[in-house]
Amino acid sequence: MSRRLAIYLNDHLAGSVVGTELAKRALRENRGSALGEFLEWLLGQILEDRATLERLMGELGVSKSPVKRALALALERVGRLKLNGQLTGYSPLSRLVELEGLALGVMGKRAMWIALQETARTEPRLREFDFDELRRRADEQLGRLELHRIEAARLAFAARVPG
Repeated sequence: MSRRLAIYLNDHLAGSVVGTELAKRALRENRGSALGEFLEWLLGQILEDRATLERLMGELGVSKSPVKRALALALERVGRLKLNGQLTGYSPLSRLVELEGLALGVMGKRAMWIALQETARTEPRLREFDFDELRRRADEQLGRLELHRIEAARLAFAARVPG
């Protein structure tokens, strides 16, 4: 196994940490709604996919980088400081940006499954993983995310802004 593959897998594991935290935060702000129900489902999917990635890393003997995990958590927390059109609290723009961030993460995860499927041609330890199913899961996540993202955009931009 190449050192580059270990780095790549740790980068994606760090990305899954960011995605998990982002999904948790969005879920906290949207409980009791259809979006909240979707985010609960998505968080479960993200955690399952992360467990698969960790199992895959274990199969390959790749150790988890605590430094990348710590940096990912710090990055997610810094991302909370962005301006959202109001001084305090959660805004419709916050919701849209969070959903777009989650969509970017799922797109990255989908790309990783495709890259690993190709790698499985020469790495027998990867052949036990069903990359077609993992890609299908990511496609479903993206499709469902897109429906909520479009609704969030409609709500975020519906009100007229003075100026």
